Amino acid sequence: MITTELTIVNKLGLHARAATKLAQTSGRFASTIRCGHSGKMVDAKSVMAVMLLAASKGTQLTFEVDGNDEQEAMDTIAELIAGFFGEGQ
Repeated sequence: MITTELTIVNKLGLHARAATKLAQTSGRFASTIRCGHSGKMVDAKSVMAVMLLAASKGTQLTFEVDGNDEQEAMDTIAELIAGFFGEGQ
């Protein structure tokens, strides 16, 4: 299992579009992917669960990835977040 903390850097945080992109990206992998903060962890493959985290810009999310493709999944998620969810800022 890989555990990593990533900071939400896009201006709008995990709003609907960003949460959808995170859930869709997570859903491409067989690994179990959970994310959260302040002790609350949710299934990163669920758009609603991710949105309920209410993660704004600057929020540090903990990601736990467990499975055969865990490293690829973690790298892809880190790239998505660092790339502002494809939103440009």
